[in-house]
Amino acid sequence: MYYIYILECADKTLYVGSTNDIQKRLHTHNNSKTGAHYTKIRRPVTLKYSESFETKGEALKRECAVKKLKREDKLKLF
Repeated sequence: MYYIYILECADKTLYVGSTNDIQKRLHTHNNSKTGAHYTKIRRPVTLKYSESFETKGEALKRECAVKKLKREDKLKLF
């Protein structure tokens, strides 16, 4: 399975990403020295929303679509 997710950062901004292991990715966002610079400087982050997909291609397509949404539309998802 593949997933897209929305994180809320400590500064209340939102981050959209995709992965095949949500828990591992959330741990990376909150604890790792590597990974997304955006979340690294806005810790802690909280998982607010996720969707699952059968293929990586489907997940990436949805991730792109969600990233294009306005903030208020992203908030409506959760």
